[in-house]
Amino acid sequence: MTSITQRITTLFRIKANKALDKAEDPREVLDYSYEQQLQMLQRVRRGVADVATSRKRVELQLSRLQQSTDKLQGQAEQALAAGREDLAREALTRRTAVAAQITDLQAEHTSLKEQEDKLTLAAQRLEGKVDAFRTRKETIKASYTAAEAQTRITEAVTGIGEEMGDVGLAMQRAQDKTEQLQARAGALDELIASGALDDATLPAGRDDIQAELERVTAGRDVELELARMKTQLPAGSAPQAVASARRPEREEKS
Repeated sequence: MTSITQRITTLFRIKANKALDKAEDPREVLDYSYEQQLQMLQRVRRGVADVATSRKRVELQLSRLQQSTDKLQGQAEQALAAGREDLAREALTRRTAVAAQITDLQAEHTSLKEQEDKLTLAAQRLEGKVDAFRTRKETIKASYTAAEAQTRITEAVTGIGEEMGDVGLAMQRAQDKTEQLQARAGALDELIASGALDDATLPAGRDDIQAELERVTAGRDVELELARMKTQLPAGSAPQAVASARRPEREEKS
């Protein structure tokens, strides 16, 4: 049961990784990483500013304490000159306590200054890395965009090539069908011309009337040609020709 559960979990992770990889845009990931680095750099700079502020506050406290020690020193001298040794001793005691505070604040100031220097150096290095990452990011984004555009162009060209192949096949089929129809029309014209088929566009009985008209016209043409030929015969030849033409008719009657 555990093995099946592990296999299902592994399969789910594989599917999830594939889905994420398909949906992931490297440019968005790079921009997000750059924004995260900028936020980190901003936090480091803010830390430097906080340390510098603390250092400056310690410096102000040191300045005030230093003024206090100078004042107590003067008061002790004045009290001693006035014969008030007790007051002079009290002033010197307070001056000693203030001096101890100054020593502690000076140590704190030194520590803060070291932290500030370290953070400043870290901020400078981080800023350099962020700038380098930004340059690298823009280069990668430009390369990815160019590769994506090239891929789309290639896919478009491939699709056009496939589409043109289909168009070529369609044109070939259309040409074959056109030639087939032209051949069929030519064959039908030949059959109609030979009389094997009737022309459906002509009215019914048109062929018989046309044939009769052609016979009448042909007979008239023959008579006209005979008359013309008779006029060209020499004198005296026409009757013989007529007689010779009639003799067979009498013989046939007898």
